[in-house]
Amino acid sequence: MNYRKLGRTGLNVSELGYGAWGISGKQWIGATDDSSLAALNKAISSGVNFIDTALAYGDGKSEALVGKAVRESGEKVYIATKVPPKNRLWPARPGIDIDAVFPYEYIVQCTETSLRNLGAEMVDLQQLHVWNPEWLERDEWRRAFEDLKTSGKVQFVGISINDHQPDSALGIIETGLIDTVQVIYNIFDQSPERALCSACLKHDIGMLARVPFDEGSLTGRIDETITFPEGDFRNHYFRGDRKKQVKERVDAILNDLQIRDRHAIAEIALRFCLSNPVVSTVIPGMRSVSSVEANVRASGLGNLSPEALAILHRHAWDRNFYA
Repeated sequence: MNYRKLGRTGLNVSELGYGAWGISGKQWIGATDDSSLAALNKAISSGVNFIDTALAYGDGKSEALVGKAVRESGEKVYIATKVPPKNRLWPARPGIDIDAVFPYEYIVQCTETSLRNLGAEMVDLQQLHVWNPEWLERDEWRRAFEDLKTSGKVQFVGISINDHQPDSALGIIETGLIDTVQVIYNIFDQSPERALCSACLKHDIGMLARVPFDEGSLTGRIDETITFPEGDFRNHYFRGDRKKQVKERVDAILNDLQIRDRHAIAEIALRFCLSNPVVSTVIPGMRSVSSVEANVRASGLGNLSPEALAILHRHAWDRNFYA
């Protein structure tokens, strides 16, 4: 496993992190507690030392599983979690005051709940699960972050940027009051490269690359024949003719790279993210031991060639399947 600096925090984190949304038991259907713990244990034993979870993932279930796996491993693993918006609106909506989303007491209370779920005295990285630049000058989030750090309940702080809105974090980065940003970054959504990456580099901000597989699009498994369990959010994400669109886009990428194996796109997708030196860690969801093993192998293969990256940069795709 290779390790990178998490911005100015000084933490050395595994370049392959663990995204723990999929083990929450809600929205992603199919994982059992036993299979989730097996995947977590395999990741930790493979050198993964950064796990990203959230209070909203299964109403604390993901945090509880992560906490159990980390405690029982005996290894030093850095845990990041998130404060959900009080109004439960993802992404943050313009024009809604911060009092309805992240009031001071609510941020503190959610952090304390997360600590109980995790079985920990301090969370390594606390994040706001959505962000609206209209809140930039408000005192609520600033004071909550400062007080949580002063009390020793939180070591570092950051934000999870709204879907496909990387430039919305440029202002808060300039304040110097956060340590990390979490953003969608993959072959299809390359928008962080326009301005966010340079801002992170300038201010030494850790960048967590989420959704490297575009919720499964970039695994090679999505085509018109695939089905998902009832209640799985991918039924919404891939509704209509979106499966067909995805297959055509992936086939075009592989054709340009002169690769015949559709499943090779998953390795390429991870290596695309990791080829960007601004990325501190990439956090794919991993619900099975086999997924952990495949992703760990991919992270050990090094950067893609300049020629391959040039081809992939031509395949950026401006759309929003979350809407």
